[in-house]
Amino acid sequence: MRPQANPVIATVVDLTHDGEGVVDLDGHRVFVPGALPGERVEIALGKRRRQIQEAWLVRVLEPSPDRVVPGCEYFGRCGGCALQHLEHGAQVRFKQETVKQALARIGHVEPEEWLPAASGKPWNYRRRARLGVKYVPGKDRVLVGFRERSAPYITDMLRCPVLMPPIDGLLGELADLVKATSVRARLPQIEAAVADKASALVLRVLDAPTEADRAAFAAFGARHDIDMYLQPGGPATAAPLGVARALSYTLPEFGLELNFAPTDFVQVNAAMNAELVATAVRLAAVQPTDRVLDLYCGLGNFSLPLAQRARELTGVEGDAALVARAVKNAGLNGIGNTRFLTADLMQPEWGFLRESWDVVVLDPPRTGAEAPIAALRKTQPRRIVYVSCHPGTLARDAAALTSDGAYRLRLVRVFDMFPHTHHVEALALFERN
Repeated sequence: MRPQANPVIATVVDLTHDGEGVVDLDGHRVFVPGALPGERVEIALGKRRRQIQEAWLVRVLEPSPDRVVPGCEYFGRCGGCALQHLEHGAQVRFKQETVKQALARIGHVEPEEWLPAASGKPWNYRRRARLGVKYVPGKDRVLVGFRERSAPYITDMLRCPVLMPPIDGLLGELADLVKATSVRARLPQIEAAVADKASALVLRVLDAPTEADRAAFAAFGARHDIDMYLQPGGPATAAPLGVARALSYTLPEFGLELNFAPTDFVQVNAAMNAELVATAVRLAAVQPTDRVLDLYCGLGNFSLPLAQRARELTGVEGDAALVARAVKNAGLNGIGNTRFLTADLMQPEWGFLRESWDVVVLDPPRTGAEAPIAALRKTQPRRIVYVSCHPGTLARDAAALTSDGAYRLRLVRVFDMFPHTHHVEALALFERN
């Protein structure tokens, strides 16, 4: 963004939910990326878009005590992270405050108890990533990485310290690999997956690679002990170059191992996922006689630990491939009291939503679970454990559950699933009154 006015001196009064500093100029809120609350800053005003005043941080005159030196040389240009300049503990407090404000402002509800926020190591935590790839003809270069902040371009980067090894240090080598192939301009994306015992890279190819290309990709994988896949179409078309190892992760507390494909959705942070599952199972308080419903069940991340304690469990997911994976994972772990269904949960007219359930667990996408929540208010299970990746839709659904007094919001816990980003994962427990 190019500044359009002389620099202005101001004090940062707040932080938006997506991590931008807020300055009050003559009663108007101005958003300043990179600024922190309490700081005195020099900013330059930019364009006004859709009644939002943009600004450019020129320099920090009086820094916040929570300001730290970012741990990545690409921070500020790369759009993958937004909060590296904020001390990690302060990031977690900011995320808890974001959830608290959303519940109060949107849902008009407050939990009876806040459990201590869960956090782990802030670096080398990310086991899944979708990397952009771009060939730049004018420079005869290939870029591999995340998109730039507020721009459609790929960041020029060689490494990424939030990715798990061995992927974290290979972005530059991947760029060189793609540049040397015939598909350099027809390979827009690479998906990375790091499992407990193997790693995989999925190359999205719009044209068929030559035999020489395939040999180069295979040699790269052998050199770095990474299984290489080619994906010419949708996710189901991803196929390994040669023999690939099974990808899996464990939930040690439950003695479970779950297999997944390199294009499957799994929580990106293994340590936080294990803590999230353990918390959900503990708070669900499933009894041996209970019928449990797991909505948006994916490949069985919550289903299988819950099923170990229940009389029976039904898991529901919109992605048929993930449902098939959940069925296989149940079989691999010797769990026989489950059934898994494929259903679009945006639609409320499903028979299983009208059945009687003792405990329900939901892990919806960012859009929330409006239709299932409306149905559950009628069937009234004893406990509802809601895992959320978006505070706004969590607050909306919490209001729907609690507004008529049928349920109370017993407690909430925030999980730092995505350190250095503004993304927030939270778990809420609702108990029937």
